[in-house]
Amino acid sequence: MNFSAFGYSKHKFYGIISDNTDKVLKTAFFTPERNGHNMKLLEERIIKDGIIKEGGIVKVDSFLNHQMDIELINEIGKEFYRLFGGEKVTKILTIEASGIGIACIAAQYFGAPVVFAKKAESKNLDGDVYTSSVHSYTKGKEYIIRVARKFIDASDRVLIIDDFLAKGKALLGLFDIVNQAGATLVGAGICIEKGFQEGGRIIRDMGVHLESLAIVELDSTGNLTFRN
Repeated sequence: MNFSAFGYSKHKFYGIISDNTDKVLKTAFFTPERNGHNMKLLEERIIKDGIIKEGGIVKVDSFLNHQMDIELINEIGKEFYRLFGGEKVTKILTIEASGIGIACIAAQYFGAPVVFAKKAESKNLDGDVYTSSVHSYTKGKEYIIRVARKFIDASDRVLIIDDFLAKGKALLGLFDIVNQAGATLVGAGICIEKGFQEGGRIIRDMGVHLESLAIVELDSTGNLTFRN
């Protein structure tokens, strides 16, 4: 799935075209800016409890995506609202499973429902669905993700929230869902971005309003650092 940006001038983005469809993925106008205040709590917690495994895997399951520190995630939700609260978000979209809890806690500040893309077929899921293919970097396998059409339509302004950004495959799959719905993508909020992988660059080059609360890098000795 290839996307290309167009109408991008003076740091404002006008749309994305997907090679897989004749539709334009509508995005909100925005001016990129750095966070007014960094999520130091998140960075400090990554330093304290995060583990770097072989292959560049950042393990934060003690506080973010297995066992969940609700006080920390509540602060993450507040920060996402600070960054995207003016976008008139009507739906928050994520992907199962790790993004669901984070999206739900953030959603209370936006007053918007959460929709999550399912990775497995279910008898409870209507046959009328949007689908897209997503490759999982950590699990090394391909998924078909599904969202019921009745939950996202052309009137929606969609914010995507997820726990990690590595190679960008999950975000591209979710962008494809938004595109199929004809909805407006207002941006993507990520807890931890792996700056040493290409996903963040790909998404930013598309002109999407991407906000990563912590961007981790690996130095020449394999130690974790943070991008300013």
